[in-house]
Amino acid sequence: MRRSQKETDDAARVTHRRALLLGGAMTAMFAVLGARMRYLSVEQADRFKLLAEENRISIRLIPPARGLIQDRNGKLIAGNEQNYRVVITREDAGDVDAVLAKLAHVIPLTADDLERTAREMGRTSPFAPVTVADRLSWEDLSKVALNAPSLPGVSPEVGLSRLYPRDTDFAHVVGYVGPVSERDLEGLDSPDPLLTIPKFQIGKIGVERWLEDHLRGSAGTKRIEVNAVGRVMRELERQEGTPGADIRLTIDADVQNFAQARMGSESAATVVMDVTNGDILAIASSPSFDPNLFVRGISHTDYNALMEDDHRPLANKTVQGVYPPGSTFKMVTALAAIKEGIIDVNTTVRCPGHLEVGGRRFHCWKRAGHGAVNLEKSLAESCDVYYYDIAQKVGIDKIAEMGRILGLGIRHDIPMSAIAEGIMPNRAWKRERHNADWRIGDTINASIGQGYVLSSPLQLAVMTARLATGRAVVPRLVKSIDGRETEVAEAPDMGISLEALRKIRSGMHATMNTERGTAFSSRIVEPTLVWAGKTGTSQVRNISAAERARGVISNDQLPWNRRDHALFVGYAPYDAPRYAIAVIVEHGGGGSTAAAPMARDIMLSALSGGLPPLAAYPQSQRNRIASMLEDLPLRDAEGRVSGPSRA
Repeated sequence: MRRSQKETDDAARVTHRRALLLGGAMTAMFAVLGARMRYLSVEQADRFKLLAEENRISIRLIPPARGLIQDRNGKLIAGNEQNYRVVITREDAGDVDAVLAKLAHVIPLTADDLERTAREMGRTSPFAPVTVADRLSWEDLSKVALNAPSLPGVSPEVGLSRLYPRDTDFAHVVGYVGPVSERDLEGLDSPDPLLTIPKFQIGKIGVERWLEDHLRGSAGTKRIEVNAVGRVMRELERQEGTPGADIRLTIDADVQNFAQARMGSESAATVVMDVTNGDILAIASSPSFDPNLFVRGISHTDYNALMEDDHRPLANKTVQGVYPPGSTFKMVTALAAIKEGIIDVNTTVRCPGHLEVGGRRFHCWKRAGHGAVNLEKSLAESCDVYYYDIAQKVGIDKIAEMGRILGLGIRHDIPMSAIAEGIMPNRAWKRERHNADWRIGDTINASIGQGYVLSSPLQLAVMTARLATGRAVVPRLVKSIDGRETEVAEAPDMGISLEALRKIRSGMHATMNTERGTAFSSRIVEPTLVWAGKTGTSQVRNISAAERARGVISNDQLPWNRRDHALFVGYAPYDAPRYAIAVIVEHGGGGSTAAAPMARDIMLSALSGGLPPLAAYPQSQRNRIASMLEDLPLRDAEGRVSGPSRA
């Protein structure tokens, strides 16, 4: 049926209207698309260019060179050595297990290496490189580089690793570095980005730890171009970081080495101080350990051997160890009594070999007694009864006060780990610590450095330096940081009368240089090097009345760990003090036989700047000393261990 004209016109109008609507919609759509395209291609061009670059360019941190640690004369103590290693980046590797399996056919990797790598990748960012193997040979590194096309995400790198060329000499002083642990990051709100680098090493103990902020330096960056599978194509830009600051210590490496060698296998400690400015020339603990083992990753066997050694090589006995100071403490008791007017320099006390107090008998080391004793004789012959008597009159509080003036019971601030405060007890201390009253027997024991009194070798060296100078000398371990000398404050006067100090020094001189002196066999005969000192022996076991009645068992008949500690303190030269020394030999027996001879040798090494001169020893001892010195494992100028020669 034919449409009417009217129907045809209506249909045309509808079609035209629909075409206009569709055309308008399409025009609007193209306008929106055009506007969007302009927005993305023009206004957002920089943003999308950056996103594209981030897909193509990777930015990585460059660890800085760690600062060097040197002795006072510039000899290297802690440095850096080249280290070849291989790293893998999880994001770039794709199938990590497959890549590691291929890598294991290129270089030797153990099951432990693969397990550790997987564990570290699991707790780090996918974009962070993880070390698979380090300390590789050049040949192994070359193999990885040649096989790089089949090892996506794997990169050979050349870095730096810490090295301690004088190993055992400075282990307790400098410490060692190790990988950053979760414990290291605890409490840090904004940790240094370097600390997030897997296996990045920081100081763990000693100077390495306490001066970490100076030694670490700041990171550099590098921009590298990678292809679609994450393989590094080229380095686009590099900005080097700032190396860590170099640290120069006050220690003399030669004196430190001599002290370490002289102590040998003994469980012992030595501190040598310059009395004029507090510089520590040597601070050695024996036996020692090789810190390089910890840097490289110490084995269970080596670590267990260190832990199970009864001489405790991991313990720093110079600052961490605290011991009853024994008779080296007697100068403190004497000065307290003089200051309070209890005695003068001529006061005498009769020593019959013991003192009865409250029904208890306190014995002198000399069973027959010393007879009439004045201050000088009491020090030279180390009479105990003299100090029992005066201590009752002066009281523990005044003795403790004098001890602190001389540097005991105080934590000295040097950058070493686990520095002990020691114990300089008084009435309040016992009440607080033990909830008990102080007794007269406590005072008598304390008067000769026994009972509750505990001191470290560092504290005893400080005490001796202060006795030698009359000034409150403060120990110093860091000489300079990045070439800037650390401040040396002038030591204030201690307020002790010069007459009292002279009498104490005279007694210490008599200890070394009179025939009845307890350290006469360790005297120095060179007139310009004559010295003063004090021996000490501290008990580590109780001696019963029954044992005294039948005869006290000698130290050499006891098991090693039940023998007395041997101590010695001294300074030299006597007329113009330069160095103070403190030595302890754990379970060494007697201060005069074990500690004093060792201290003399080390002191002469410090004074002479090399091997002790034989002319400083009594004639009758020179052959023995020469033989002993020849056998010491000393280091040469390059730091290599070799026997010394007098040629």
